[in-house]
Amino acid sequence: MPDLQIRALEHDDRADWARLWKLYLQFYKTTLPERVYDSTFRRLISADEHEFSGLIAFLDEQAVGITHYLFHRSCWSEQNVCYLQDLYVDQSVRGTGAGRALIEAVYSAADEADAPSVYWHTQHFNYEGRRLYDRVGQLTPFLRYDRAK
Repeated sequence: MPDLQIRALEHDDRADWARLWKLYLQFYKTTLPERVYDSTFRRLISADEHEFSGLIAFLDEQAVGITHYLFHRSCWSEQNVCYLQDLYVDQSVRGTGAGRALIEAVYSAADEADAPSVYWHTQHFNYEGRRLYDRVGQLTPFLRYDRAK
C-alpha cells in the first residue's frame, strides 16, 4: 500500500485510537468503561518496556488501524516472546494489506527485540481475520481456558 504509514502511537493519537478501539470492541460485542480507555492508552504510549506497545496505521492521513502487543517472559525460551493482543482495521480498508502491514510491523518489533515468537488469539467466528492469519501465521492446536466465575 503506497500511502499506508504505520508508526508507534503518540499522545495526539488518542481520539483516532479511541474511535478504532471502540469499533474493535463492538466487533466482539463488548464495551469498557472510559477509565479503561484512559489507562489502556496511557500504557500503550508509556516508555515502560514491561507495558503494552501500540501501533497505528494511516492511509492518506486517515487513521485506519491499530494493534497492541506486549513482550513477556516465557518458561520455554530464554528470550522474551511477543503477544499480539489486539488488531483492528477499519472495515472500509479491509483487504488492502493494512492488517498484514500491522502484523508485519509487530513482527519487525519482535525481531528488533530478539523475541523469537509472536502469537495471538482470535475468536473462531472471526472468519475475515482468520483468512489473513492463515497467510501470515501458523494455526496451533492450543485451546484457551479462562478461570471459571
